[in-house]
Amino acid sequence: MSLDDLPTLQLDDIRQESEGALVARGAAYAKEYAAIQGKATTLLKNLAITQVALRIKYDDMRGQSGAYRAVVADMYAGLGLPEERVDQMQATVRYHIGNLIRRHMTPRELEAAGLRKDTPIERQRDERAARAIVLQAHKATVAVEESTPPPRSRKNAADEEGTEPAGHVVKATADHLRLAEVALNMLGKFDRNVIKTHMTDGQRAKLDRELRQMEREILRLRKLTQKPISKG
Repeated sequence: MSLDDLPTLQLDDIRQESEGALVARGAAYAKEYAAIQGKATTLLKNLAITQVALRIKYDDMRGQSGAYRAVVADMYAGLGLPEERVDQMQATVRYHIGNLIRRHMTPRELEAAGLRKDTPIERQRDERAARAIVLQAHKATVAVEESTPPPRSRKNAADEEGTEPAGHVVKATADHLRLAEVALNMLGKFDRNVIKTHMTDGQRAKLDRELRQMEREILRLRKLTQKPISKG
């Protein structure tokens, strides 16, 4: 029986089975699914290797020539699958192709072909790290906004000194320190090669303006951290 002929269970088909039988049935389906997924991954990797070999024959490592694309299109023609399934399949193959190419080409060859040096795996890892930092920044910003006491005049501050709940003050200061740590982490993610090699002059000028504004904001804050602040 092929996978296409595999019947879909209905609840009434198995309602009366014992707990042990249901567990055994579920485990068997899970095992079969894992085996199928493993075979599918191997097949897609082999398909990717086939396409890399074709790119070499066509001297087209980027896979952008009309001749190469026509040959690859023939590979997928007549599958009889929904378009979204074919698109998903091709996206996975391209992912494997990206990793294979960077495993077999030198950095100089990649540069000559106009390809990035980092693999799709590395880009995924970097993207996850970048998303994590953005999420940390959002959480730290919200925490600071929620815990920062409202501004008070000097007279009211003197009259109300000591009235702010100690726990609230401790949280506000901790949130500010955490926000500074997140900001430093974000600055550390700037890639020198992207700025130096890939940015246009206009983009570098825009980044320089943003960095100068950051410097001004940092200097303004450091005036508060470098000198004791009078409480009176």
